[in-house]
Amino acid sequence: MKKSCLALIAALVAGGVTTAQAQDVKVNALFIGWYTQMLDNNLRLNAAPAGGLSYYSLGGTKGGSSTNPLNENGFSVRRAEIYLAAKVTDEISANVMIDPNQAAPILFDAFITYKPTSNLEFRIGQFKSFVGYEATSVGSPDLLFVDRSMAQRSLVDFRERGVSGSYLFGNKDFGGKVTAGVFNGLRAGADRVNDNNAQKDVTLRVDFNLGAAHKFGAYLGQGQTDLTDKTGTAAATARQFAGLAPSTGFDAAVRDNNDKTTNYGLYYYFNQGPWHFDTEVMTGLLGRRFPSLINGTPTAPDTIAAKRQHLDQAFLGFYLTAGYTVGHHSFLVRYDYANFNQGDKWYTTFNPYNESAPGVARTDGGDYTPKYTEITAGYTYAFKPELVRKANVKLNYIARSKNFLAPRAGQVGEQGGDSLVAAFQIYF
Repeated sequence: MKKSCLALIAALVAGGVTTAQAQDVKVNALFIGWYTQMLDNNLRLNAAPAGGLSYYSLGGTKGGSSTNPLNENGFSVRRAEIYLAAKVTDEISANVMIDPNQAAPILFDAFITYKPTSNLEFRIGQFKSFVGYEATSVGSPDLLFVDRSMAQRSLVDFRERGVSGSYLFGNKDFGGKVTAGVFNGLRAGADRVNDNNAQKDVTLRVDFNLGAAHKFGAYLGQGQTDLTDKTGTAAATARQFAGLAPSTGFDAAVRDNNDKTTNYGLYYYFNQGPWHFDTEVMTGLLGRRFPSLINGTPTAPDTIAAKRQHLDQAFLGFYLTAGYTVGHHSFLVRYDYANFNQGDKWYTTFNPYNESAPGVARTDGGDYTPKYTEITAGYTYAFKPELVRKANVKLNYIARSKNFLAPRAGQVGEQGGDSLVAAFQIYF
């Protein structure tokens, strides 16, 4: 990191603390360092399947300068987050979160909250859009594993810019919150940028609590193409139609459908005594998040890096977690499932995931149907059992299904690659 950037951050933090009363400004920080030991050389040597069929990145884009912190043995600074919360008046507060370790822009959260009564709350700025419980409501310091589940991380773990309103009801025995919002609705991976969407997304979510042990709720989000659709010309939808001529009629279908993008989900969290259970299921249309509609053409199926094969291609993701804590020690297991073509829909006359022509298997012998599974066994040591987030060490073994990677020379069939990850966390 450049010294000038460090100096600017230090000045902002110091200025906020010195110019406001102590009770009005709160500063916290989170550091998470990783060591990754890959248990299969394929993580280093193999590539994603040809034709852009790899829907899910093993390590995502977070982790400093590395685009995939799981593809090599070594150390990584995974997070270095700085949180600032300021109370301006009894009704107005502001929050900012930055992570200088990540690729620019380092500004993640920046929003103002207005709470005129104890039951009403409004928020405007840059924040997560309430779609996905784990992605939006389980903060980095409280993650049970070294990372989030696959579908949540791939599809909804992004900051957008917009406005939301919430109504709170009930009490600690039984209560909840209803939240509605309007957001930019950016494409996956394009978070933390200025509004580049010609349309907007709408979201709705309801959360309930039953005592302190049970949390459950449901959410939905809906949007459409992020391209300007005023003219209705084929050129305006070119990004959705890689490899397909306008005469096929698919461009008109997308215009009529507005490249609809949806999310629907349910979640349940239980935490009481030594036991923890949670589950969440999310489904919907991929829509603009993977804009290309077909992987090449019927005569050249692997010429275009596309991640969507059909206008109505739907995804399904869910995870199941169980954990038991005794003293300083927590033992956890998670089953994680993500299918980015639930229903097996495509426009080609053959299966683009395992064939190169009707009845002709791919030459590399792989089947890259985007249905991925991970089983993670986890152990967490908390230095203070009553304050797990303050300081802990996590050790995770991640066992993956075998369709993440393509075989290299001398190999046959798709390849996986398991990982052993150790993470050290400090929150203060």
